[in-house]
Amino acid sequence: MQMLYNSASFAVVQFEVPAPDAGAGGVSTAPPLSRGGYEIVDKFARKEIFIQGALAERFKADVQALIDNDPSEEDLDEYIAGFAALMQQPLVLH
Repeated sequence: MQMLYNSASFAVVQFEVPAPDAGAGGVSTAPPLSRGGYEIVDKFARKEIFIQGALAERFKADVQALIDNDPSEEDLDEYIAGFAALMQQPLVLH
């Protein structure tokens, strides 16, 4: 788990989970696979979403493109706000 972004409005955390090795005899020549995704939290709406797979890859590519252009916090928040409509999970603090 790694905090990638934290503003007054949003937080983004990356989760990487190593996939189990499926090699025969415990030997694998393939690079280790990983699975995981991103948890995006809307602090004002108190909702969150966990994205993985193709959507997570798209999120990563889009954020990298933004970072390459030296964005402001408002630019990043505006991009992340595009995921607000997908957020259905209420934020619960333990």
